[in-house]
Amino acid sequence: MNKGMIAAIVGASLTVGVLGLGADSAFAGDKVGTTGKIVAEAAPKPPKGARAVVQVSPNPTAKRGEELTITGHCGGGKGLKAVVSGAYGGVPSLENIRIIDDNPKKFLAKATLSHKIGNGVGPVFVDCGGEVGVTLLVTHV
Repeated sequence: MNKGMIAAIVGASLTVGVLGLGADSAFAGDKVGTTGKIVAEAAPKPPKGARAVVQVSPNPTAKRGEELTITGHCGGGKGLKAVVSGAYGGVPSLENIRIIDDNPKKFLAKATLSHKIGNGVGPVFVDCGGEVGVTLLVTHV
């Protein structure tokens, strides 16, 4: 993992946190329209560099060694370059990560849940060559 990829992952993590705060405050800023109904404002578009979208299935997961499917799109990035799992106490949550299809409009990867992890929540990042995405993987093992 090079410095650029680490910087992109840290940036994406911070962006997700900031966007999460913005989503919470959007409810406080709801406006009442002329008909008396609440009119929510549109959520802000994620900043450049953090527009990839990723999902992990099954999530939550309950079996060590289970194969997981990682899907999503690159949000304008060049194509899926890498999948990086977070660490639970220094142990990566995903092993044997394989990119099946790097299509930027609909990528597909497979991975195995580590035999060394326990219950918890950790990030799964994707690097799409210019755009990064993150989701949380929940384990109940």
